[in-house]
Amino acid sequence: MIAAQIGAIFAVIMTSAIVLVYAERKVSAFMQMRIGPNRVGPWGILQTTADMLKLLSKEDIMPRAAERRVWALAPVLLFVPAVAAYAVLPLDAGLVFADLNIGIFYFVAISSQATLPFLMAGWASNNKYALLGGMRTVAQMISYEIPLVFSLLGVVMLTGSMKMSDIVGAQRDFWFILIQPAAFLVYVIAATAETNRTPFDLVEAESEIIAGPFTEYSGMRWSLFFLAEYANLVAVSAIAATVFLGGWQGPWLPGWLWFTAKVVMMIYIFMWFRWTFPRIRVDQLMSFGWKGLLPLALVNVVVTGIGIFIAQQWRG
Repeated sequence: MIAAQIGAIFAVIMTSAIVLVYAERKVSAFMQMRIGPNRVGPWGILQTTADMLKLLSKEDIMPRAAERRVWALAPVLLFVPAVAAYAVLPLDAGLVFADLNIGIFYFVAISSQATLPFLMAGWASNNKYALLGGMRTVAQMISYEIPLVFSLLGVVMLTGSMKMSDIVGAQRDFWFILIQPAAFLVYVIAATAETNRTPFDLVEAESEIIAGPFTEYSGMRWSLFFLAEYANLVAVSAIAATVFLGGWQGPWLPGWLWFTAKVVMMIYIFMWFRWTFPRIRVDQLMSFGWKGLLPLALVNVVVTGIGIFIAQQWRG
């Protein structure tokens, strides 16, 4: 049973990566007044499949001066947390692999493990651009992990539970985005930085450091980094749908369809960010995270606590 569940998660990640790469190319083409993929298959829908086959057939080249074991282990260690995070995502009422009492805490703990593999890849490549990208990863992900956690804390305070199904159940009458708009804003910005997407893609800024920690990777190993990026994109979108947009709650349609629609909407927002905003500088990134986003998240927690206290006093 567990093997079937793990296989299902892998199937979801592989399928979503193929679909999302094609969708992102079409979205970027639309925003830049281009056609996008249109040669391989009808409407270009087989372009991503062709790219995947090309990646799988590429030679796996390891730099001579690389730290071999650490270099080879880094992409695997990055992909494992991305898969493990899916275990607590509630697709519908009763449709979740593991509805843990500490579901939100589990997601934050698992997703934060992605920092170390990036640093491992950058250091073990024995390349100055890769090392610089790895160090940028550590600074960026730690800086934005803190406001992301505080943005989720307000919802946990309101529900009194870290269980995903409890959080969705508490949104039966209204979604938490209506009473936690600041937390939702902080979460979306921090999640964009956590997934290393534009305008926070300094980790692999091609015009500055080639591709950062991925510079010396090719073939299947590079594909694991690629898959992990899109797996994380789906995961943070699913958490946004669960925590702020009512999860599977919605009229008439089946719950899993509502959940899928909300996740797709969040993915489109992240794609819209990527193809709209320019990349910011490193100093701007750090300043915005510590001086703007974190204070806003802390104020939201304090205001939420005051609101809960007043509500309890009102009820007597």
